[in-house]
Amino acid sequence: MSPDLALVHDYLTQRGGAERVVAGWLDLFPEATLHTALYDADATFTNFSQARIKTSWLNNVSFLRRNHRWCFPLLAPTMSHFRVEADVVLASSSGWAHGVKTDGKLIVYCHAPARWLYQRDRYLARGQLGRVAGTASYFGGSLLRQWDQRAAQRADAYIANSTFTQRMLKSVYNIDATVIHPFVSPPATLPNVTARNDVLIVARLLAYKNIELMCEVARSLPHLSFRIVGDGPLRESLEANASSNVTFCGRVSDEILWQEYVNARVHLALSYEDFGITPLEAAYAGIPTVARNSGGYVDTITSATGILVDDNSLGVDSIAAAVTTALARTWNPIVLRQHAENFSLERHGQKIDQVISSLLTTP
Repeated sequence: MSPDLALVHDYLTQRGGAERVVAGWLDLFPEATLHTALYDADATFTNFSQARIKTSWLNNVSFLRRNHRWCFPLLAPTMSHFRVEADVVLASSSGWAHGVKTDGKLIVYCHAPARWLYQRDRYLARGQLGRVAGTASYFGGSLLRQWDQRAAQRADAYIANSTFTQRMLKSVYNIDATVIHPFVSPPATLPNVTARNDVLIVARLLAYKNIELMCEVARSLPHLSFRIVGDGPLRESLEANASSNVTFCGRVSDEILWQEYVNARVHLALSYEDFGITPLEAAYAGIPTVARNSGGYVDTITSATGILVDDNSLGVDSIAAAVTTALARTWNPIVLRQHAENFSLERHGQKIDQVISSLLTTP
């Protein structure tokens, strides 16, 4: 008899990589109930509309559903009182979901240990969390760290989304985690090429995504076209300062996203990513990625699928040179796609099942 399994996620109020992972879990575990602090159906993936979702009391306040950063001071106590009854609880956490209580086995799938505690210089740059959340993190950092450390130690098993996150978990919690990479979620059929563009950037418009630097790269390459897919609080300032060869596409559907991938020649990714799924999506579409040589990109980009730029000398000139090289090189789309297919939902699910089985059979 299969164990009763429940899913937990921090909050479903955006369309990020972590939310894509949880959406895939619903395909793997269709009977599972999904627990989360907040759920805004209009702001996240449509897959969740068919799920059985249980939310916290925070979700009763419509303002908080649409402005999750204002919840920052409330998330730790809310998750601490969130009890999930199941044989196995699989928690997708970037800082909060690992705090839930359960009498069953708790498996934490960690996208990143709380960035506002352990990567403050990057994540809090230019008010990344917003004024309320940033202030709460600054003044309550010590208490949050204590809560976070206690919550992490309660887990029965930890899974890291990348080798970078695995090292972070060892460093901040002294926890040995198994690495299970996220997966690509491609369409059944790739769209046809309709209008070839040069460089594609896929990222939310947040400070740690380094969109500003990529816009400077575009300015240095005025003969190339750059398209940015994604939205966020920095959009207005970025658009105001961008050169004429940059097009902001905003938030798009998955159908349009894949159309953008197949129409591009090179994908550019310079954010601080603990994993970062976009290089694999680009590879599946048959295009290479130019990225910084750090974080999760080290796990997802090979010499046959992209170019990694030395993180210690990351600047406009070095990035522009790498983009130019990538555009001039002939890439094998079959090799690119085969690489991406190694990161499949099926393989991800098999490895999750192995962790669950091992946990349930261990005395």
